[in-house]
Formats: sequence, C-alpha cells, structure tokens
Amino acid sequence: MGIVGDSLERAAQAHSTRPIPKSAGAQMRYLVKQHKGSTKAVAALLGISQRTVERYVKDQIKRPRAGLAGRIEAEVRRRWQPLVRKRAREKAAKQTGLVIETRARFGFTAAPGTTDDGRMRRITQHLPPEYAGRLLAAQDAGVTEGELQALAAEGLQETYFKDGGTRAQGLLVELTDIDCIEVGI
Repeated sequence: MGIVGDSLERAAQAHSTRPIPKSAGAQMRYLVKQHKGSTKAVAALLGISQRTVERYVKDQIKRPRAGLAGRIEAEVRRRWQPLVRKRAREKAAKQTGLVIETRARFGFTAAPGTTDDGRMRRITQHLPPEYAGRLLAAQDAGVTEGELQALAAEGLQETYFKDGGTRAQGLLVELTDIDCIEVGI
C-alpha cells in the first residue's frame, strides 16, 4: 500500500476492544490459529523455518530478534479483531466520517487572475460520511494509491477549500508531495 492506504489501515487498527497478545509465543499461536493450524503457512508468511514457528508455539523460544518481532507483531495487528475494525469502518462510512490531518503540497486549477502555485499546507479536516464512504470503499476495492490520493483531494477540495460549495466554485484541487497523513476514524 501507499501512504494514504497505510494511514487508513492504521486508523482501523486503532479500534480494538482488547490489546494484542504480548508474548512472542502467544502471538505465534494466534497466527497459527488464523492459518487453520498450519505452521508451514505462518513460516512462509514470516520468512522463517517451520521448526522455528513450532518452537515459538511451544514456548521453547521466548524472545525473537528485533526484525522478526516487528514482523510478527505487524501480522498479528493486521488480523486482530476484524469484526471490530469492520464495524468502525462502516460507522465512519455511514455516520461519523473521517478526520484527515495532512501536510502536503496542494496545487490548484482556478479562475484566471488567481494563483495556482502549489504550496505546502498543514490541514486537519473532517470529511463527511459521503466522502469517507467513497474513500473506504475504494480501499476495499483495491484501487491504486494515486486513486486514493485523488479521492482524499476531492474530499478536502469540497469540505475545506470550497467550504461545502459556498466559495471557490471553479476550484480543482490536486494533492501531491504528501509529507505525512493521518486518518482518524
């Protein structure tokens, strides 16, 4: 994924009702359970041997090396409480919307006589459910990062720059050179 897709994923992962398992053995057992008992599939996922996975499951190895610990935790977080994340995403798409905080370069196509030079801006804006739903549905459909950025730019264009259609009627906003973006569900 890209920067917008990763931010949407982090926002969904933030909605959990229980913390992820703490120990490496518990995390490995969870991954094995998610893969229907296949230690071979977990080993392929993490890039380690099947025997190493079995040793973690039996608590024969307690502490993974730093790189492996990060991969294990990332895979557990990605799979942790999918129904809770799904409900949070559906609520954002239908009721509450999203909050986007970004620092990026915004370029404009505007009426003659106005400036269209792109410049870095830091914006924190609530996107209503209609734009949040389109953005989340596009992510679920597996669109490219460029299309996610275009949808985010369209939402910011309508809610921030055009203020819901009350100003800047002919303005078209382009979101480029994203420095950082955080999405809150």
